[in-house]
Amino acid sequence: MTSTKISLETGRDWLIGLVTNETFFYVVKRIFQALFTLLLATALSFFIMKLSPGDYVDTLRQNPTISPERIEELREQFGLNKSWPEQFGLWLWRIFRYGDFGTSFVYQRSVASLLWERIPATLLLAIASLFCTWAIAIPFGILAAVKQNQATDRILQVISYTGQGFPSFITALVLLIFAQITSPLFPVGGMTSINHADFSWFGKIIDVGWHMILPTIALSITSFAGLQRITRGELLDVLRQDYIQTARAKGLPENRVIYLHALRNAINPLITILGFELAGLLGGAFIAEQFFNWPGLGRLTLQAVMAKDQYLVMASLVMSAVLLNIGNLLADLLLKVADPRIRLDS
Repeated sequence: MTSTKISLETGRDWLIGLVTNETFFYVVKRIFQALFTLLLATALSFFIMKLSPGDYVDTLRQNPTISPERIEELREQFGLNKSWPEQFGLWLWRIFRYGDFGTSFVYQRSVASLLWERIPATLLLAIASLFCTWAIAIPFGILAAVKQNQATDRILQVISYTGQGFPSFITALVLLIFAQITSPLFPVGGMTSINHADFSWFGKIIDVGWHMILPTIALSITSFAGLQRITRGELLDVLRQDYIQTARAKGLPENRVIYLHALRNAINPLITILGFELAGLLGGAFIAEQFFNWPGLGRLTLQAVMAKDQYLVMASLVMSAVLLNIGNLLADLLLKVADPRIRLDS
């Protein structure tokens, strides 16, 4: 009985601590802000999409085998005979009440099932690209700052400016040409090989990883170039501070000065960029997925826009916005962990 009472008191104290926790309230506030942002973003996207002439059913009118009566039946079935506000309101009502994002016009399937099939492929590519970008750009940025105005710094700056000067679609096109020249060294498109099902579990992982190489490079080059320059600039600013000079005057090893004192204070702006990096990678995934035939969310959304599959477009935009908000929230929480002086409520 005593142990049960102690457990209940411990649970109550933990719950009180959680409710009064700064981070908890901040997360709750950000969730409500994200919901409001999602509502505005979807409304704006819906009405912009409606401003373009025609809809999915209008494209079917070009098919002489489909009668006008059947066209009108489809318009009524998809709800396209209603006004714009009514269509948007009914779509929101189905989401809040049933969790139903509608049915795809093109695929004649639940939009939610299509998204769940494609999101893992896009996240896999985006996370791999994010990891590669940060794993390479941060050390190169540190090296460029430490070797300021030396040959190493100049070479890295040339690489950085060159990477930023190439648009993503040009990079993807160059990599496709490279894949064709070196064929069959690198797969040209797709996520898996034809005989993927015959591989062992380890072979399947290697197969997917091998197909990810070129899309990941295409998605990472521009981000790497920008992040490397930002790392260099932030670290140089910190290295000029008085406390860094004092640490050196005390005889601390240079590696300790750079990695323990300087880098720790230069990392905050980089963490802030992390949330925007995730959004940028998701946007860039549209191009990489289209060029490399990667079965992800970006390619699905582009096809839906071309076909005016409005419910699939809307759900894809919602999912992209959700991932963006998650990325920004994680960046803010990581910033709090990296620098305890930061208060989330401010």
